[in-house]
Amino acid sequence: MKKKIAILGSTSSIGKSLLRIVEKDKKNFKIELLTANTNYKNLINQAKKFKVKNIIITDLESFNKAKLIIKNKEFNIFQNFDDLKKILPKKVDYVMSAISGIGGLLPTHKIINRTKLIAIANKEAIICGWPLIKKELKKNKTKFIPIDSEHFSIFSLLNNNIKNEIEKIYITASGGPFINLPKSHFKKIKISEALKHPNWNMGKKITIDSATLMNKVFEVIEAKNIFEIGYDKISILTHPKSYVHTIIKFKNGLTKLLIHEPEMTIPIYNSIYLQENKNLKSRPVDFKTLNSLNLQKVEKNKFPLVDLINKLPKYSSLFETVLITINDYLVYKFLDRKINFFELSKLIIKISNFKEFQKFKKIKPRNIKQIYNLRDYVHLKLDTLGI
Repeated sequence: MKKKIAILGSTSSIGKSLLRIVEKDKKNFKIELLTANTNYKNLINQAKKFKVKNIIITDLESFNKAKLIIKNKEFNIFQNFDDLKKILPKKVDYVMSAISGIGGLLPTHKIINRTKLIAIANKEAIICGWPLIKKELKKNKTKFIPIDSEHFSIFSLLNNNIKNEIEKIYITASGGPFINLPKSHFKKIKISEALKHPNWNMGKKITIDSATLMNKVFEVIEAKNIFEIGYDKISILTHPKSYVHTIIKFKNGLTKLLIHEPEMTIPIYNSIYLQENKNLKSRPVDFKTLNSLNLQKVEKNKFPLVDLINKLPKYSSLFETVLITINDYLVYKFLDRKINFFELSKLIIKISNFKEFQKFKKIKPRNIKQIYNLRDYVHLKLDTLGI
């Protein structure tokens, strides 16, 4: 019997990687749903290629343009996720949530009750709305797999081990393009230089987050949420080759690490074939890299954002939404040449310390509307600063 799947954000890099995997094994998969925001032409081509009946295009203008292209009821086209029960009357076997940004929280939350297993690559859903996601997973008995390479590695290494057996988790950071650049040169960094990640091919936003190491701050929050461990048990190590993805030291004296090439195909492949143990053709072990891992503590004078971790509340709060929104806002200001790279980190720290934002550390997220309203509120406040 074919495995029924749905892909939220199928035109993203994660979505495309998953489709390449499915294409090589078409006889064993049936795609029930594909979604996109504005990239409707790519989405329509994907739906035609994989004979997908249902598509969702959330951007209204793109949705209307798509309707003009689609003829003879070739697809069932929807503009939002309100009709998921109609689209997926029975639970599918697997959902990939690959929508980028905080906008991916609502679709991720909504589709949990329509699938037996959900793989989540959307950082914001796990960072801002984890208590809501976790409650929905438990309520619907839906299995969950994290797709970020670091968290998938932790998930794989734990292999049902009790979290109380963990002494320390180390997640690695490549350090981006400026790992060896003196801090004195940071004011002269060009956008084109910040977008040249040495190991990963990613979108502009996440590439800048990698260059500032803000992505590692977010990944520490994700790890804390997913694996229910304190920030004091999670550390970041720079590792320029991105070959080791995590190291876990257990209380019984054992230390385990997980390695794989810096490509997202590996965690994606292993998530969709989780219980089948299907072989993936991959490169031989890189012993040259293993013999020169160069694992180091983060130079906080160059990457001051990692200090934000020490100021985060122990439990999930609305402040994480504030932090995500501030970072998103300022990264796009950098990409629009409104601020320079050196100012980017300084402003994130300065603004996140505003008293009007700090108060959200004491408020727990109750629902998605509250999170989205806060995002809009922070945006309005940031607009008044005139950056």
